[in-house]
Amino acid sequence: MKLNFKGKTAIVTGGCGGVGLSTVHKLINEKINVLVLDIKNPPSKFLKNKYFKYEKLDLTDYLKTEKTINFFYKKFKSIDYLVNTTGVLWFDKDTSAEKIDLNVWDKVFEINLKTMAQLIKIIIPKMKKKKFGSLVHISSIDALSGDDKPQDAYGASKAAMIRLSKSIAIQYGPYNIRSNSILPGAVETPMQKRWKKNPESKKKLKNFMPIKKIIQPNAIADGIMFLLSDESQYTTGTELIIDGGITAKP
Repeated sequence: MKLNFKGKTAIVTGGCGGVGLSTVHKLINEKINVLVLDIKNPPSKFLKNKYFKYEKLDLTDYLKTEKTINFFYKKFKSIDYLVNTTGVLWFDKDTSAEKIDLNVWDKVFEINLKTMAQLIKIIIPKMKKKKFGSLVHISSIDALSGDDKPQDAYGASKAAMIRLSKSIAIQYGPYNIRSNSILPGAVETPMQKRWKKNPESKKKLKNFMPIKKIIQPNAIADGIMFLLSDESQYTTGTELIIDGGITAKP
């Protein structure tokens, strides 16, 4: 199935690596002008592409984020898509609610959830003017259940993202603005650098999965592209799980 895109502009947060970068690659191949916001630098080859715009920033710097997005909007006259892949998972510091340093808790929520609210606050009024928009937020299957080896701040923030996305879908559906979440399982990204130190844990996870493969960023990006496309024009307020079947297991 060929996907079609009505929109011509997109913002991708966390777009310089992993799922974000895979999505950016697909968007610029569709000749969509993309503003990439990340604290990391992109691969140099992307800087030569005329559809690729990049600003190095920390999304928790709200004034700079708003200024950067407004400059992009002024130039292209619209923001059609938002792909929000920003997130942190700190295995060494994010523990159970009983033990976690609450400063760590607050920082995880600021990066994973408050930046999402800030992006919505900036972008939704612009989408309303055009009566068109699609937002895709990367949550996690960790939002669906508890864990005996928890990252409680991460899981709780990702669950809150789902709730916020649903609310946005209801409020702005009349403006033809859609909002959906993707819930990945374990993905082969820099976030999972722990596997390099413990390859046995990766092997055990792979064997546990119904589809005996660790998910690659490209697979998540394919789901994002579908949710942005015209082919999903009636899909809003929902979650797409891409986890190799883990959540289907008892």
